[in-house]
Amino acid sequence: MPFVLYMLAVAVFAQGSSEFMLAGLLPDIAAELHLTVARAGLLTSAFAAGMVVGAPLMAAAGRRWPPRASLAAFLALFIAAHVAGALTDSFAVLLATRAVAALANAGFLAVALATVALLVPADSRARALSILLGGTTLALVAGVPAGAVLGEALGWRATLWAVAALAVPALVAVALAVPDRSAATGPVALRTELAVLKRPSVLHVLALGVLVNGATFGAYTYLGTLASGRVPLVLALFGIGAFLGVLAAGRLADRHWRALLAWGGPLLLAGWLALALLPAALPALAFALGALAFAVGSTLIGRIMAAAQDAPTMGGSYATAALNVGAMLGPVLAGFGYDAAGPTGPALVSAGLVAAAITVRALRR
Repeated sequence: MPFVLYMLAVAVFAQGSSEFMLAGLLPDIAAELHLTVARAGLLTSAFAAGMVVGAPLMAAAGRRWPPRASLAAFLALFIAAHVAGALTDSFAVLLATRAVAALANAGFLAVALATVALLVPADSRARALSILLGGTTLALVAGVPAGAVLGEALGWRATLWAVAALAVPALVAVALAVPDRSAATGPVALRTELAVLKRPSVLHVLALGVLVNGATFGAYTYLGTLASGRVPLVLALFGIGAFLGVLAAGRLADRHWRALLAWGGPLLLAGWLALALLPAALPALAFALGALAFAVGSTLIGRIMAAAQDAPTMGGSYATAALNVGAMLGPVLAGFGYDAAGPTGPALVSAGLVAAAITVRALRR
């Protein structure tokens, strides 16, 4: 695999760490900026909203640029937003920097997903996507805990500086090694690329991506309520499983994606149901659930890219949007489940979302 692909994964790792790590530092941010913790929580919401809105908008804005220019511009904007956030004493400015960072993150990921087609042969794209998306899962394993430790030791601003510094080598690699040509074989009108969204095959796999990722992030958000003092262990097991699940899918999904979805979906459904019925087994289930959830989820991202191949500059944004719509809706629905059934409610909601995905897939066949 090309070295620049691993540097793109480093950038995705930095961005994934930034997306999740401030959640554990909200009390410190609130205390320093004289806010309530609930108001400080808007920082997380601003980033999530920016990811959903930013994926198609930023991909459309940069579609006429070569991949090198688009990726470099988005990454430079991401770095600048973190530097500004680390320097400000204004919550309004900090909130704005989170939204800007999310827009840049969404644009970068959308273009990076599309750029994979330029870097590797067609029969290696699932593996390449697994390396790229491995940056996100590695952020859950290492980036978020490291950010929490750094924030506790040196303050929350240090985490923003660290993310900015981590993204700099990736920016250099992008500027030097990403191809300076478009993924398209010729100019494709934006209207033509947007029309791809009307295809039933694309809508089908997008719906699957939203449902499965909604299930994953919905239950993940509330795992701490079941962990009973073992939160670090449980999150670490889930994150390690997620990382290995993405890598395994990358090895298999190019040729065996049908089998991955046919077996992975029911196993994932069984896993969420087992967690709801046997919450004490969470430590034993966390690794398997992380591996299954991200193996199936990353396989679906690859299928979105394949279904939307006639949208060479926008296809990555469709995959990014599906991932983040799921990441937004899943915790909301899981919250309703928690209110209705207590700590096991989110796992039941996640089981229901996976069951819906299995049903949608079966109806399409």
